[in-house]
Amino acid sequence: MKDDVWTRDEIASPCVKLCVVHPEARICVGCHRSIDEISRWSRLTHAERAAVMAELPGRAPLLAKRRGGRMARLDRQSN
Repeated sequence: MKDDVWTRDEIASPCVKLCVVHPEARICVGCHRSIDEISRWSRLTHAERAAVMAELPGRAPLLAKRRGGRMARLDRQSN
C-alpha cells in the first residue's frame, strides 16, 4: 500500500548544509542562493523556486577559488 501522505509536489531546497555566505558574491557557498532566497524559500511559489533553481548553476563561477585553506594544506602533505 502506497503512502501518499508524505508525497509533496514541490521543489526541494538545494541546501547542502554548508551554510557560509561568500563575502564578495553575497551568496551561500553551499547552495549558491542569496540570503533573501534562503529566507523566503518556504514562501516561494513553485514557479519562483524553479526560477531560482535554474539560476544556481550559473552562480558557481561567482565564487572566487581560494588558494589556501585546509584543502591546499592537504594537497601539500600528500606530495
